[in-house]
Amino acid sequence: MSTAIETYKSGIFDLTHKLTVEKHGHTALITINHPPANTWDRDSLIGLKQVVEHLNRDDEVYALVVTGQGPKFFSAGADLNMFADGDKARAREMARRFGEAFETLRDFRGVSIAAINGYAMGGGLECALACDIRIAERQAQMALPEASVGLLPCAGGTQALPWLVGEGWAKRMILCGERIDADTALRIGLIEQIVDTGEARGTALLLASKVARQSPVAVRTIKPLIQGARERGANTWLPEERERFVDLFDADDTREGVNAFLEKRDPQWRNK
Repeated sequence: MSTAIETYKSGIFDLTHKLTVEKHGHTALITINHPPANTWDRDSLIGLKQVVEHLNRDDEVYALVVTGQGPKFFSAGADLNMFADGDKARAREMARRFGEAFETLRDFRGVSIAAINGYAMGGGLECALACDIRIAERQAQMALPEASVGLLPCAGGTQALPWLVGEGWAKRMILCGERIDADTALRIGLIEQIVDTGEARGTALLLASKVARQSPVAVRTIKPLIQGARERGANTWLPEERERFVDLFDADDTREGVNAFLEKRDPQWRNK
């Protein structure tokens, strides 16, 4: 597997310049590139949705990493200039764009990792919440401060945050506007790992590379089962878990994985 970061199939979709996409082995690296604070706007949200939909169709991509350009911001969230005139129609469209983009990211068929390299505020934190795993640098700060400007998190924040950290901490962050550092985020379960400044991207790419050792078919079968507990009681998924286990025996990857283990060799995934 190549360890070099290379441009990812440029020109095959309408990608806004506010996002860059590169490839690192079987991992796509998406960088939010909208200085000075890597804010989200209409173009970048449409671009993110397009990118993830394309990656879902690329059998060579097993994982994706999302990070921010520069040393200070992962993303400061929405560009508030969009809402300054109080236009309700624009607000409705932008809420839809945020929802579509981050729900598409949440439902990415592989493993998604947020490499939080600085401030993750509002829609920036909601982007990280849409990922499967979050790695933050030691200096990172995280908040959902929308209520301080008369707004609310509309891209999944009120739902995803309490699922991860519990209702009490979610209310502290959303209703009291409390900003937290990386140590607190790790303690309450908002992130899975802290790394030193400048190391989030590399650590995330290393973790993402481990996904290539897993059967892609198994990963995309397992992930909805784990996430499904948010929508239904855990025990209600148990029969479906068993059925999906049996369904995997239709896949070439299942036979390959079992036989590779028995033959003491690395599996050669066929991704089908």
